[in-house]
Amino acid sequence: MNNMIILPIILPTVAALVMIILRNKIKLHRVLSLVALLSVMAVSVIIISKIRKDGIMSLQLGGWEAPFGVSMVADMFAAILVLVTSVVSICCLIYAFSSIGREREEYYFYPLFLILITGVNGSFLTGDIFNLFVCFEVMLVASYVLISLGGTRAQLRESIKYILINVISSFLFLVAIAYLYAITGTLNLAHLSYRIAEVGQDGLMTTVAILFLIVFSLKAGLFLFFWLPGSYSAPPTAIAAIFAALLTKVGMYAIIRIFTLVFYHEPEVTHLFIGILSAITMLLGAIGAVAFRDIQKVMTYNVVVGVGFILAGLASYSIVGLTGSFYYLVHDMIIKSLIFLLGGTIIHLTGTSKLDKISGLIRLHPALGWMFFIAALSLSGIPPLSGFLGKIFITEGTFTATYYWLGAIGLLTSLMVLYSILKVFMSVFWGYTDLTLDREKGSTKGRMLPIALLTVLTIGLGLGVEGIHEYMDIAVEVLMNPTVYVEAVIGK
Repeated sequence: MNNMIILPIILPTVAALVMIILRNKIKLHRVLSLVALLSVMAVSVIIISKIRKDGIMSLQLGGWEAPFGVSMVADMFAAILVLVTSVVSICCLIYAFSSIGREREEYYFYPLFLILITGVNGSFLTGDIFNLFVCFEVMLVASYVLISLGGTRAQLRESIKYILINVISSFLFLVAIAYLYAITGTLNLAHLSYRIAEVGQDGLMTTVAILFLIVFSLKAGLFLFFWLPGSYSAPPTAIAAIFAALLTKVGMYAIIRIFTLVFYHEPEVTHLFIGILSAITMLLGAIGAVAFRDIQKVMTYNVVVGVGFILAGLASYSIVGLTGSFYYLVHDMIIKSLIFLLGGTIIHLTGTSKLDKISGLIRLHPALGWMFFIAALSLSGIPPLSGFLGKIFITEGTFTATYYWLGAIGLLTSLMVLYSILKVFMSVFWGYTDLTLDREKGSTKGRMLPIALLTVLTIGLGLGVEGIHEYMDIAVEVLMNPTVYVEAVIGK
């Protein structure tokens, strides 16, 4: 039964390889990619059910016992993220059917999309830090091509910056892994946790921890996010949405996993540093979201704010803070994809992203307008939508840890996020318009279904929180008690 852990990685990979061979069968590409992602979603539901019943699942590839072989590990934290990844990617894929364009489809858009999901799922499920690097690279190589696919001037300009930053961070990642292996003699995450708990986290180990934090901060957009606004604005909407929903989240997952399982012994140094970076990230992101009057810029800077807010819960290093981080991480994956799909649809209809050039769109597209309004409230953490509970728990966690300054900054930036996104709503949908359906640059045909699905999901996640609370508690219990993870993998 534990062999199921590898399926969320194998299924999209096999489908992608088949599509590469059958390059010109675009209809087959669409069907195969959708079937692969639906299969991953079904498998992840089964894995979550089994973890709830029997505990953490682990698989030692090739029959080599941990820590000597390659470990795949599915705890509730990783399994839920795989499920949410599959749901979000299905919605973005459906949106791409009508928006990505024939030329990009013929140049391997669907195989690249699935390879990206392979890297994301592998990052969540690996139990080895070197294989985490490998999965990061699989994800990034696919994203390098996707961000430049189409060859527009903006895409090529931003892809150079995006690739350069990630190559540098990948080099630093390898350096950090080398130092860690030299000190501990192992790269298995569970074994690393056991070794460091046994010998203690001295100054050198804390320095290595900070190096890992810098690496993952570059990938997550924590403080070092200067590459993000341009890179997430350049590609087509479906690609930008999946980037916003998943890529920074993988970096955040790595930070949460490493600093709750491996480097958790000096929180007054490492976690305080994470808290400071989170505060700066929230402030700078919120200022950017408020300052710009461009839909794409507002959306991308709100991605930055979300990164800081989620990791503020980790900085508190408390049960309530981590519970809030997990709730908000799941919410953020859904809402960022929704906001980007909504924003991309608005730009497609009007032909511009400038707020000063758009108004009164709700007269022609009332459903689009009210779904944007719901997304705006959810993004801002207004009850009873999905963002509310996570923000409450994170704020409570920062106050419990006596990081009052961090909680206050989180509340302040939440108000700034609300202002920034309602600014878009009021500018785009309210007021007079001389635009008619005949004069629109495009249509909503084929684009409303995934937007509606994500809107229903953010409402359901908020209203149905009692139904998922048990699963969240199981995930956070493992994060706060790393011995449970260690015993499930290496039995110590």
